[in-house]
Amino acid sequence: MEPISLDVLLASVGKEVGVSPWRVVTQRMIDQFADATDDHQ
Repeated sequence: MEPISLDVLLASVGKEVGVSPWRVVTQRMIDQFADATDDHQ
């Protein structure tokens, strides 16, 4: 990945950058993450 200059970052303020499509997050995915990180809240 190429470094991003401060000028490019400042020009991006208020704009959408790197937008990706929505992803459905299921309860199973949440549970698996909790299992993997041992973080059952």
